[in-house]
Amino acid sequence: MQGKITTFGVIGAGQMGAGIAQVASASGMSIILHDVSTDFVDRGMATIAKNLQRSVDKGKISEGEKNAIIGRITPSTEIGNMSSADFVVEAASENEVIKFRIFAQLDEVCPPHTILSSNTSSIPIGRIASQTKRPDKVIGMHFMNPVPVMKLVEVIRGLPTSEETFQATVALAEQMGKTPAVANDFPGFIANRILLPMINEAIFCLYQSVGDRDSIDRVMQLGMNHPMGPLALADLIGLDTCLAILNTLHQGLGDPKYRPCPLLRQYVESGWLGRKTGRGFYSY
Repeated sequence: MQGKITTFGVIGAGQMGAGIAQVASASGMSIILHDVSTDFVDRGMATIAKNLQRSVDKGKISEGEKNAIIGRITPSTEIGNMSSADFVVEAASENEVIKFRIFAQLDEVCPPHTILSSNTSSIPIGRIASQTKRPDKVIGMHFMNPVPVMKLVEVIRGLPTSEETFQATVALAEQMGKTPAVANDFPGFIANRILLPMINEAIFCLYQSVGDRDSIDRVMQLGMNHPMGPLALADLIGLDTCLAILNTLHQGLGDPKYRPCPLLRQYVESGWLGRKTGRGFYSY
């Protein structure tokens, strides 16, 4: 039986990893926040501090609560530190090779009871689980960006995922103040199976001059009541990530309707990846 989860590991201190570490720490667990370099970890810790300071300024939490949340997070650049974690979330780049390597390493260093989860937005969980000797303890835990604000966590069961692992992950999501939605293990799961074809279609509309950038986004914002237009959202997600997810959908499901728009490919090849590079469909 899975015991109480008291120590929670996060692999990757980028935007997603830092957000996951923040909400996990706010729920009272001890956190190990890991990345490959001190620079990356420091940047993640700074992001968390900035987010929490904003909450203090708005009167949502006290200065004491902010310090307690930060105090429960231990920075790490040595993957061996995950040996004390009861549950690990991997939030590295959306790249199969990188994820496979991380899961093989985690399987070596983590004790047998540790559940290993991935924040992947599209890579099948069964493929990730097969890199370990504990496939029953591997599951998808897909948080939405920005993690501290968005309520949803997509919980993805692979074929080998045990009922015990599934129940522990749902309970953990709820403990972190999130609402779980359960998906089965298909490329893109639910969220990106629906979202990315919409973004891709918006890019095709731009590519084929159906409308200009601002009109396309305005139609979806004002006509469909979306908080932001699909092109602005693609820039926020990262155009390289959008392309990676569409490639996973296209290859995994074999349906031409998931073919990435040539304009998206061109932008990514030109290094225009959205907000993170200062240029995508918009300039930042």
